[in-house]
Amino acid sequence: MNFNNAQQRVKDLKSFYKNCMWFGIVALIIFFRRFMKSGDLSQSIFSGSIILTVWGIILAVKAVKLFVLNAEWENKVLEEELSKTKKPINF
Repeated sequence: MNFNNAQQRVKDLKSFYKNCMWFGIVALIIFFRRFMKSGDLSQSIFSGSIILTVWGIILAVKAVKLFVLNAEWENKVLEEELSKTKKPINF
């Protein structure tokens, strides 16, 4: 991994962790607000929020991209594909 790729990965990780932090803060605010309105903790935790659901799905996709489908995986798959297509040419 060269310097530019490493620098981009660090930026992506920083962005992902910031998004996770904001997700947690917003989720706490939403759940606290619901708890104050209803007074029932089980109802406020288990009643879903469409914003948190969509945001959670986006964070999950970003996590898969960052931690599963990273540059090492991409290079490994690229090398496998290149080794498959290396066939001698017979004239």
